[in-house]
Amino acid sequence: MRFLIIGDIVGKPGRKAVCSLLPAIRNRENPDVVIANIENAAGGFGITRKIYEELKSYGIDFFTSGNHIWDRKEIFKFIDEAGNLLRPANYPEGVPGRGYIICKHNKTKFALINLMGRIFLDPNLDNPFKIFDKIYSEISKEVNTILVDFHAETTSEKKAFAIYVDGRASLVYGTHTHVQTADECILNHGTAYITDVGMTGSFYSVIGMDPSGPLKRFLTALPQKFEVEEKGQVILNGIVVDIDDKRGKALYIKRITEFLK
Repeated sequence: MRFLIIGDIVGKPGRKAVCSLLPAIRNRENPDVVIANIENAAGGFGITRKIYEELKSYGIDFFTSGNHIWDRKEIFKFIDEAGNLLRPANYPEGVPGRGYIICKHNKTKFALINLMGRIFLDPNLDNPFKIFDKIYSEISKEVNTILVDFHAETTSEKKAFAIYVDGRASLVYGTHTHVQTADECILNHGTAYITDVGMTGSFYSVIGMDPSGPLKRFLTALPQKFEVEEKGQVILNGIVVDIDDKRGKALYIKRITEFLK
């Protein structure tokens, strides 16, 4: 099975990139399933129902998120009914939404898990390594193909997690830092890995944001309002991954970088 993973969609420029570039990428790469991280899709912070429906209409099949999933309070009204939208599975028990799903494409089942790291994020979250163990024990008899969006700040936590689940997960891909890394590989026991898939949004920006806010913060150390950069060239980052359905092992991984002209 072939998966297309789209990096964190940031605001209107990111949605525009998906709308304009995804059809050609689909035709060229012929993915069976398209997955995107959308925690920054609504003005750079969170997701609304309207934008969720918009992105579905562009041909994205499943959605993951991270620490910004709760930024728009509207999410609490629809996350439970949005069967293809995930929040990190290591939030405490009782939090709305779901952290993983078992899906079917044609006759083949696969699992998609969303987890969040704790270094420089929320230390109150449950241990993502242990939560993966728990989920894996629940689903491994039912599915061979298991994908993990590991939403984390540090490369060390992402790489350590990937090695920890190597041979159990089929793919571990990092999100959150919005900068595509060049370390895509297949690990020793068959897990495809990349530290960060990258970002879909404005290219001349600070991780999708108008540079003026971050620059003032770096220069003054004072809080600043961050707003999505709306001008300039737009980029779509992602990866394409092939996975052996029967063994759940990765066969191929490559990066995608597309500019909207």
